[in-house]
Amino acid sequence: MGDMTGRTITYHKGAWHEGNPPMLGPMAHSLWMASAVFDGARAFGGLAPDLARHCARVVTSAKSFGMTCEITASEIEALAWTGIEKFDADAELYVRPLFYFADGFVTPDPDSATFMLTLFEAPMPAWRGTSACLSTFRRPSPEMAPTGAKASCLYPNVARAMLEARERGFDIAVVLDGLGNVAEFTTSNLFIAKDQVVRTPVANGSFLAGITRSRVMELLRDGGVEVCEETLRFADVLDADEVFLTGNFPKVLPVVRVEDRDYQEGPMAQLARDLYFSFAEREGRKKAA
Repeated sequence: MGDMTGRTITYHKGAWHEGNPPMLGPMAHSLWMASAVFDGARAFGGLAPDLARHCARVVTSAKSFGMTCEITASEIEALAWTGIEKFDADAELYVRPLFYFADGFVTPDPDSATFMLTLFEAPMPAWRGTSACLSTFRRPSPEMAPTGAKASCLYPNVARAMLEARERGFDIAVVLDGLGNVAEFTTSNLFIAKDQVVRTPVANGSFLAGITRSRVMELLRDGGVEVCEETLRFADVLDADEVFLTGNFPKVLPVVRVEDRDYQEGPMAQLARDLYFSFAEREGRKKAA
């Protein structure tokens, strides 16, 4: 599964499986039509912050595809905790609930929607500055793609943007929407700070306004920081005092270079990270039954 992952377990059709066993046949609708939705939560040190939100969102994503869901968000959350407890207490995990269509030709069979839950070891990224370029690829608008869902079919375009960035010597890319406004980074949400005010692109339906994004916005506001959702242009990013990202996989990381513009690892990113991990320690434990 790649250098970033270790032990993997998957719950599928009532049983837990180790490793990466084959589970889809060649006629599975999701294999050739990319008709799958997923979500990603994190577990580390016995904590799984906002796990309930991630489980709820995958069900919402599935229903937006017309899937008949065989399991509820609360049942997914309980299964996720069962999976987390199968690893060492200090394991750093990616938790990925997923629904896929098993049957159909072009139009999927709604009742063939099938659930699986995968957990795998994936170390939390170290605190370090990352670099970004401006991508030539754009986010689609809501009438062009299922942008309101965390849908597998959206990610080939993300992969193209990532490959383009890496070929240019950058880690990630800034992706614009169809109108030329800043949408996000390739796999994370984008924040800038200017004159002690934190700004992030307003959720306009072209990108997934992430769970970690909303949590960080809430925590910063509670901490007395002014946070604004605005229409941002790429020039606003280049003019910022500080740039940082939020996402489920890394949580919060500073961005120290965008194209040929350099930034410091700024105080807003550090504050956002400190507030987030304090929240995780406070609220991320398994709730008593």
